[in-house]
Order: sequence, then C-alpha cells, then structure tokens
Amino acid sequence: MARAEHVGSLLRSNRLLDARKARQAGDIPATGLKEAEDTAVREVVALQEEVGCPVVTDGEQRRESFQSELTAAASGFEGAGLDAWLWGDWHSDELGDMSIERPPDLAVVERIRRRRNLAAEEFTFLRAVTDRQKKVTLPSPTLFSNLWSPERSRNAYPSLEDFMSDVVEILCDEVVELCRLGCTYIQLDAPHYPLLVDPKWRAFYEARGGAADRWLSYGIELDNAVINAGTRAGATFGFHLCRGNQASRWLVSGGYEAIAGPIFGGIGAERLLLEYDDERSGGFDPLRLVPDDKTVVLGLVSTKTPKLERLDDLLVRVDAAAEHIDTERLAIGTQCGFATSVLGNALGMADERAKLDLVVEAAGVAFGQV
Repeated sequence: MARAEHVGSLLRSNRLLDARKARQAGDIPATGLKEAEDTAVREVVALQEEVGCPVVTDGEQRRESFQSELTAAASGFEGAGLDAWLWGDWHSDELGDMSIERPPDLAVVERIRRRRNLAAEEFTFLRAVTDRQKKVTLPSPTLFSNLWSPERSRNAYPSLEDFMSDVVEILCDEVVELCRLGCTYIQLDAPHYPLLVDPKWRAFYEARGGAADRWLSYGIELDNAVINAGTRAGATFGFHLCRGNQASRWLVSGGYEAIAGPIFGGIGAERLLLEYDDERSGGFDPLRLVPDDKTVVLGLVSTKTPKLERLDDLLVRVDAAAEHIDTERLAIGTQCGFATSVLGNALGMADERAKLDLVVEAAGVAFGQV
C-alpha cells in the first residue's frame, strides 16, 4: 500500500501549452501536438520518479480538463469547450474571486456515441515509460449531470437517468479496457459531492436530482457500478473528494460531516483521497466513519499555493487524524491536482517539485515507508 500519493494532474509546460494553441489555430498537425504531449508525459514521469513518488500518473497532460475526455471521446454534445469545466463562482483570499458563466449552449443534444477510448491511450503510453505503480484518473459519472438540459436534451434523452445510463456504460467499458491493458489502479474524481455542503450548490443539484440525500445516494450507486466493473477485472480504486480547484481558487467551504456517512461507508473504493490542506475542509472527526477496509490519503499538501508546508506541521496533523482512524490506514498526499485544467494553479514547476518531494518525505517520516 502506497503511503505517499498525489491526486493526479501536474502543471503543463509552456511548450505543451504553446503546442495546444498552435494546434487549435491549425498551425501544426495533430501529430505535432501528439509529439508535444508525449514529451510532456515523459518529463512529468521523470519528475515523479526523481522525487520518489511510488504512484505515477501521466499528469493528465493530454487533457483539457480532468473531466473533458468524455466529450472529447464521444459525440452528441454542444458547448463543451474549456468553460464547460470551469464555470462557477471561484474564490481566493489571495488572488480574488473569479466568476465564469455556464456556457448557454452546453448540453447533450444527441444520443452519445463513443468515437475512441477516454484514457486507454494515456495508460498505454504511461506503461511504456515507467515501471512504477501507475494510476489513471476518471471522472465520477454524475459530474456530467449538468450536461443534461431539460429544454435541449429531451429529444435525445427524455430524462437525466437515461443520459446517466449511457455515461455509466461508457465509463464501465473504459475501466474494463484499462484493466485488459494492465491497469491496476484507477481513481474516480468526485469534487461535486462536497459542493453539497454549500446551500447554493445544494439547491442546484436538488433542482436536477431531487432531495440532496437521494441525489447523493444515486451518484454513489453509479460510481459503484463503474468501480464494480473495474474490481471484477482486477483493479483497485481510489476516490477523490475536494471543494473545487481551478487557477488556485475554490468553490465552497465546509467539513465532510454532512456527506461522510453515505460516501465513506457506501463507496466501493478502497482508497479515499480527501482534501485537508486548510480549515475549509473542517476537522478530522468524520474519519471515524471510514470503514476498516479503507485507506485515507490525507490531502495535507496544498497545490493552490507555492508556500511550502513545514514537515513538522504535517506530522502533527497526521497524529491528529490518527485519533480518529488507525495510523496503518493513513497515507499523505496533495489536496487536489496541480492543474485541474490547462490553466494550472498559481505556482511554478519548482514549487510543484518541492511539494511532491515533501509528500514523499513526510510519508517516509510518518510511516517509515512511502
């Protein structure tokens, strides 16, 4: 069991960002962007290996956003540009707020048809460039619920449940294919569940799926359908929760207490990667609700700021968490990714390296292993 782990995404280099812009402008062929992506993946793999990360990802270097691959891989959507993954009222005490409107034309308008796999190519390349434990991240199915519009989607999907059924089928097929290719660790990202602690977002989701408790139960049911498809094929699953992470900003504040019981006890994943980098996440008391067969990766190291945490402070926080869950079932990680989308957070490559190095060092000191 790895005791050090980052969530998944890593900063994109300027060279890769320039290649993406050039491809969008038609200045380079698709092969030119592919070459830039391949180079970027090799670079982030080398970074992770150099600092001693026991679990390695491709940094989501090929993605526009952590959740963009469904619309990139399947037809039937409109308005699914970058703002489709960024909209909302984003907050930062240091950088100020940032409000992005939901694209007015964002919707699923036809029955979705998969044109390619979401992450199989990512994993195939990753397995060729590292011998370490490899992790692939996928979005939780109900993250895509906001793509269903009562006005614009009904001809294709009479109900949200009809649409979700096809989304789950695609994600189940994806994890089976990943397992066939040799992937043994998959993570579902579910940042929308902690949004339920905020009244505004709670109302948004209740308007789409009924009472919040019912909506949460429904989401977990769909998550478990995807997880079960992968575990039957031999994969271990992680499950990541945070409160929004974009350009070093966040969406909501609030502890896990209101959602901990249904999620910690109900989700079929074996590892819970939880945001715990500041007071917005609340205390560790909800960890008492984590079943004995699950490991918690404490997201103590922030990816939002270049300020480097102190090792001693991390160790104190591990001890505080251990008052609610056995130390043997704890690991240390980042609170979220460094680049949830191509925007990236407000820190540099050297800061990212220092943060990853600290995660590995802290795990070694706290647990005697990484």
